[in-house]
Amino acid sequence: MPQDTEGVAQMAADVDMDRSERCRIRVRGVVQGVGFRPFVFRLAQQLDLAGWVRNDGEGVEMEVQGAPGNLSALMARLMKEMPSLARIDAIEHEACAPLAQDRGFTIRRSESGAVTTAIGHDSTVCPDCLDELFDPANRRWRYALINCTHCGPRYTLTGRLPYDRANTSMAGFVQCDACQDEYDAPAHRRFHAEPNACPDCGPQLSLLQADGVRVASHDPVADALLHLLTGHIVAIKGVGGFNLVCDARNPEAVERLRTRKVRGDKPFAVMVASVASARPYAKVSSEEAELLESAERPIVLLSKRSDADAHLWGVAPDLDQIGLMLPNSPLHYLLFHDEAGRPAGTDWLDEAQPMALVVTSANPGGEPLVIGNDEALERLSGIADLYLMHDREVLVRCDDSVARLSGGAPSFIRRARGYTPKAIRLTHKGPPTLAFGSYLKNTICLTRGDEAFLSPHIGDLSNPATCTAMDATAEHLMTVLACRPEWIACDRHPDVYATQAAHCYAEAHSLPLIAVQHHHAHIGAVLAEHGVDEPVLGLALDGVGLGDDGAAWGGELLRVDGAQFARLGHLQSLALPGGDRAAREPWRMAASALHAMDLSEDITERFGHLRGADRIGALLDAGTHCPPTTSMGRWFDAAAGLLGVCDVMHYEGEAAMRLESLAAEYGPALALPGGWHVDRDNRLDLMPTLLALRNTAEAHRGAAIFHATLVAALEAWVMATARSEGLRTVALGGGCFLNRLLTEGLSRRLTVRGLTVLRARQAPTNDGGLALGQAWVAIRSAMA
Repeated sequence: MPQDTEGVAQMAADVDMDRSERCRIRVRGVVQGVGFRPFVFRLAQQLDLAGWVRNDGEGVEMEVQGAPGNLSALMARLMKEMPSLARIDAIEHEACAPLAQDRGFTIRRSESGAVTTAIGHDSTVCPDCLDELFDPANRRWRYALINCTHCGPRYTLTGRLPYDRANTSMAGFVQCDACQDEYDAPAHRRFHAEPNACPDCGPQLSLLQADGVRVASHDPVADALLHLLTGHIVAIKGVGGFNLVCDARNPEAVERLRTRKVRGDKPFAVMVASVASARPYAKVSSEEAELLESAERPIVLLSKRSDADAHLWGVAPDLDQIGLMLPNSPLHYLLFHDEAGRPAGTDWLDEAQPMALVVTSANPGGEPLVIGNDEALERLSGIADLYLMHDREVLVRCDDSVARLSGGAPSFIRRARGYTPKAIRLTHKGPPTLAFGSYLKNTICLTRGDEAFLSPHIGDLSNPATCTAMDATAEHLMTVLACRPEWIACDRHPDVYATQAAHCYAEAHSLPLIAVQHHHAHIGAVLAEHGVDEPVLGLALDGVGLGDDGAAWGGELLRVDGAQFARLGHLQSLALPGGDRAAREPWRMAASALHAMDLSEDITERFGHLRGADRIGALLDAGTHCPPTTSMGRWFDAAAGLLGVCDVMHYEGEAAMRLESLAAEYGPALALPGGWHVDRDNRLDLMPTLLALRNTAEAHRGAAIFHATLVAALEAWVMATARSEGLRTVALGGGCFLNRLLTEGLSRRLTVRGLTVLRARQAPTNDGGLALGQAWVAIRSAMA
């Protein structure tokens, strides 16, 4: 009899259907813009699964059908083999009815809807793209905007979710046939890579003169490099905005940039080609090398080599550390590639390259980072000699992150590019809360469920442009997360723009507002990232924060229990002669200390060359314009002033940073016997230490003694308070804990004494993390 082949095939299909199962799977986390759908497609091909996958507002959704064992294998491999830039927070699945006609696997168009996912962070060039970038036979050889699903910009070019090309600044660039073929090919790493482009169809570079006239150049990168090597300042468009760049080995160029930017002696960051290129200037441990080479590419603070200043004169004066970074975009790599002679391949990166570039934020006058091409020509006029830019728009400004290795783990000085918008996981879900931060180093924080999203670093709210940028940042964060707040949080200082903006927003939207005490928020930020619910002892040390009594606080021992706190002790107060001016002029704090020690006659002897020194004693006698402060930062200033380290600061924290550097150079020292005392009101007084420092001729030694005595004093103070309160955990918060000698020394000693020490890791310990703490306290208040 003739064989019925169609019938046999149908019977086989029916048998397969009988054995098949179908499952709907939901993956939550950072799963858009990281190559997750192509990854799922390849797994489905390998496991002979039918179905589909798509992006939507909640993350990635898929339906898969096949043998039960293969479905189980898919679930396991999703977590085990996910793309390097992905983060899976949850995988949910449910059975559904098999479909007889479903024979293949497809990637479907994205669905809109309520957003509960997040866009990925910007990351540096991956090894595969580097190979192509430096391969003369590759069609993307030296293409300055090369990227794939494993690397490149995400957050800074995305206007809204879901993460599709139409919702990014690449929407206006139509892919050529070759790029489209890659985009459509499931086996290709550019499969659904939304910023995909090449020299034929993608954004292009241009070089402009200072007056905005385009330079007729066949190679803008090579021409820009020539200008850099001859001492010019070039504004270069990076991933999150413009940088001002000059040759770090050219003292005249460095000084010219410093002068034009009105930067004083504030240290510059330096970009080098590779870790091998960093080692001539800094000591780099294996952990620090890993941080430098991470996909996030932060500026990393490293200990200088002894001859670093001789090679990089004027880059980081009077400091023992230098901020180094590796290229974070293809454009940066091309500058180093040109200087190296355009070798084929990537082996040249294993060798030390001599070029070092100052790369600093293009934010003149402390205003927001420049991101637009026309904006650059206007705002950087008089600073930049040339402009190296491209026509891919930066939608969201995102400055360079700054980090250091502390206690064996990274910690942030500034959290921005590469880390925004990575979520900080909270222990409990709460109402969506928008926190506005404070005056200095402003950031915004928006919570959604059990996640907290810190905005990129915005800056000091000292000018209208930065205040406007803060408003725009808050709106963008709410848009990209599709989340509107139900609670508002802010600082208690009524004169800060962030506080005023918070009140206006709360009033306009009829939302409850919680004003959080500054130092409570500092400790709350640490507790938020560590997921601590029980009462703790909080040690908050910083420059200033408004206290509940209306005074300037900054050296506080607190008992923190969620939304509640109690002040258990504080540093002895010092007078601020001249008010806020004293926070910028350490000699005034030294004068305040001398006056408190009944040594007013020493003021004119030591500081008579400074304006106002002849009158400050009378000012302190009368108590006029001399408000008290318990700020730890002002005690550092007083010590620096007495030791002659710094009379007047040109940037925030300069005196304390220079004092720390001198102490680090000197090495270990013994604490002064009797260098402090604690009174019955639990006030820690360091005046005996300052009394000893006034006659210390050697600044290095005095700085080391000050640090050693401070650590010993804080240890004794914290331990005694912890015992009396019955607390075994202490959280350290506030900007003074950027001082590595203080932080590591105190943490080590308290740990040895049996306390659990919590430190900021995922958010900056300074005011850059304050919004996280405000949001945490507000959520605790809302849930109380």
